[in-house]
Amino acid sequence: MKKYSVTDLILWEDNDFITVNKPPFLSTLEDRTDPVNLLALVRGYCETAQACHRLDKDTSGLIVFAKNPEAYRHMSMQFEHRKVEKIYHAIVDGVHDFKQHLVDAPILAAPDGIVKISKRDGKPAQTYFTTLVAYRQHSLIECRPITGRMHQIRIHLSVLNASITGDEQYGGKPLYLSAIKRGFNLKKNTEEEPLMKRMALHAKSLIFKSMKDEELTLDAPYPKDFQALIRQLEANK
Repeated sequence: MKKYSVTDLILWEDNDFITVNKPPFLSTLEDRTDPVNLLALVRGYCETAQACHRLDKDTSGLIVFAKNPEAYRHMSMQFEHRKVEKIYHAIVDGVHDFKQHLVDAPILAAPDGIVKISKRDGKPAQTYFTTLVAYRQHSLIECRPITGRMHQIRIHLSVLNASITGDEQYGGKPLYLSAIKRGFNLKKNTEEEPLMKRMALHAKSLIFKSMKDEELTLDAPYPKDFQALIRQLEANK
């Protein structure tokens, strides 16, 4: 099991907040199937920490923790009133040319943990999508969710026939080097593995107000697997 040092993950902190670059494959909160979670790690550094929001286990990127109840309330109100600007980056299947493309599609969460679009029973959900880079068979997309529904970016991209690469739950396909690299040869008696062993989604940045009412813009660098995937897509355009 991989060991994490919280000090290596911290991007910024002050007296009220800690912002962390969550690695992939690590739960934000307690998970029955995994004894290690990000909240527990952060509480080893600041025992009063509370997670102000969460990311899916496979999603990497920026998470804010409050150090005290006042900071937690302050952040909760910003999320509730949609004052926090969230930006995600996703690598998706197919070549797309989105320019501030709005998906306004209500989301219904099912008991099995999968969501679906339901105009009748779903809760309002809006996301804006912009293409940053188009590769030969994939695209790097900036995602700006206005609401914060479960699996919102994932299901909204699938609505656009632009499922996140590796997100098989919502129609994404694993990406193999053999599919993009000309003249690729697999060694004998070996089975090819995907370039990325998760969905290609990263919480890139957040804009919110500090307790002093100062606007903060924080950015989380890509983890190694996301960087490696982009490198291969760039090399095989």
